[in-house]
Amino acid sequence: MVRVGVIGASGYSGEILVERLLAHPGAELVLVTSRQWAGQPVREKMPRLAHRAGELRFTASDPEAVAARTDLDAVFLALPHGVAVAFARPLFEAGHLVFDLSADLRLSDERRYAEFYGIEHPDPALLGEAYYALADGPDRADWAGARLFACPGCYPTSLLLPLLPLARAGLLAPEHPIVAVGMSGVSGAGRKASEEFSFCERNESVRAYGQPVHRHLSELEEQLARVAGQALPLQFLPHLIPMQRGILSTISLGPLAGGAAAARAAWGEAYGDRPFVRILPEGQLPETGLVVGTNRIDLAVHDDPRTGRVLLHSAIDNLVKGASGQALQLMNLRCGRPETEGLL
Repeated sequence: MVRVGVIGASGYSGEILVERLLAHPGAELVLVTSRQWAGQPVREKMPRLAHRAGELRFTASDPEAVAARTDLDAVFLALPHGVAVAFARPLFEAGHLVFDLSADLRLSDERRYAEFYGIEHPDPALLGEAYYALADGPDRADWAGARLFACPGCYPTSLLLPLLPLARAGLLAPEHPIVAVGMSGVSGAGRKASEEFSFCERNESVRAYGQPVHRHLSELEEQLARVAGQALPLQFLPHLIPMQRGILSTISLGPLAGGAAAARAAWGEAYGDRPFVRILPEGQLPETGLVVGTNRIDLAVHDDPRTGRVLLHSAIDNLVKGASGQALQLMNLRCGRPETEGLL
């Protein structure tokens, strides 16, 4: 059994982690923290989990106190950027496995972090200790012994999984810019109350945001360049759409040697045995309603003969595959548990 704690359990991603861990046959949830809910029973604040939560209560959390606990094997940090790293350092030094769902450890360069997040990185030395771990990515062997994991963002998960096999196969070229359009449900903004994300403001309305430079662009560019061995121009166009959960992404490439068939072959080689990647048959396109609540990504590709370009499509649940589910998948892989445990 893996003894687990969730720091920042009151947000959407934290709640999904609590839900999945309480049902996980190989994990024991021993710690859940929330500053606003400290002292209150989980069964009262998350009543749909009352049948599983027992006497578990939320506690306040102090980084040093959590790090000193001897009943923890793995800790998930479901905290905002700029806050998570304060827990990551003492937990890592204490020997715990740490899975950080924030953006604090996703970039290797502190200057890029400051550029895209608007604050100086609180612990630049820790960046060199963290592994950017895309659970279904091509480099699992590289982080087999890691103890500090930077979990990818939701948009990057939806875009890197279709793009990285093509980059590794040498199918992408700098002279052919990548154009990626992403559409996300409102839960991607988090649980905190805000007029901007209230029902009356978001219902029946679609808007573009974070353009021309979204924070996740830094993460996307770094990972694409790492796998391709060169910088690949990427234009990322995110949109907020009036639904609760899900991300649908469409990527335009071209020209691509071998067209859609080459992309499909690269996917098949990369993901042929991956339980959470579904490559749709030709003629089918993904939709968010079919992946919400799952840890799956659905992929599709087709040629556009009129323009000579290739279109890639993906759909994920932003809170599961794009956050908590992927983090739990990483824990399973790192701890020698079945990859799908707690996720089906």
